[in-house]
Amino acid sequence: MSGELTNARKKLATVPSLLKQKKAMPAVQAAYDAVLIMLKGGLMKAEREEFQELIDSTVHILNSDKKLREDYPLIINYAPGQEKALMETLREILQELQKKVSDGAQQLLAAMAKRKADQLDKGQALLDEDNVSEAQKIFNSLIREFKDDTELRAEIADKFIKSGLYNEALEYLEEALKNDPNAIFLYNRIGIVLRKMKDFASAEKYYLRALKINQKDEYLYFNTGRLYYDWKKWNKMAIAAEKALAINPGFAEAEKMLKFAQKKMG
Repeated sequence: MSGELTNARKKLATVPSLLKQKKAMPAVQAAYDAVLIMLKGGLMKAEREEFQELIDSTVHILNSDKKLREDYPLIINYAPGQEKALMETLREILQELQKKVSDGAQQLLAAMAKRKADQLDKGQALLDEDNVSEAQKIFNSLIREFKDDTELRAEIADKFIKSGLYNEALEYLEEALKNDPNAIFLYNRIGIVLRKMKDFASAEKYYLRALKINQKDEYLYFNTGRLYYDWKKWNKMAIAAEKALAINPGFAEAEKMLKFAQKKMG
């Protein structure tokens, strides 16, 4: 038990330092853990009195911390022998601090989402004005800010696709794919862009790479078939449609695709 008591002393000793670093939650958690160790341990009278003095000092330090008082305005009460009541109070403080952390995180996420949406709208407005270079500056700045957001790159690419700017869209999609090589939706989007650019061979390569990752997506097979329609590869188009129907027999568009391909093949 001596090792655990030493650990408890160390935890109490860290409280002032943690509070100075404005780490209220770890400080309260350290105090809570130390009290729990004390309650679980079979302490001699002298040891118990020592710990009660340490705990009393720690409680005073917690009550004196201005930031903690802002987050939890109630005074923490403690008297020797009331360790269980103190633990309940510390648990309540931890819950309150966790709630504030969660609320703060939600507010931060909401603010980030709003900024992202505002900048995307600003970039779209520039694209609508055919001011492509300025739109790219807005989008590139946004990407630097949210550098790990694969969906953002894809969303930006979609704006260029809708504007008929396929080369620009392809650049954003390929960058996104570097970040997330297993994102099937990116292969699909790249395939669509390359198909619109009439680079059918390259589009096929991307679709086939996606199908190696996931062979259970009927829409992926359908889009591959759509490529073969533009490419006039009727046999491959029929095979793609058949595979889509094998996954989803009720896929009406795939059935139409298959019949069309069969008709073309005679």
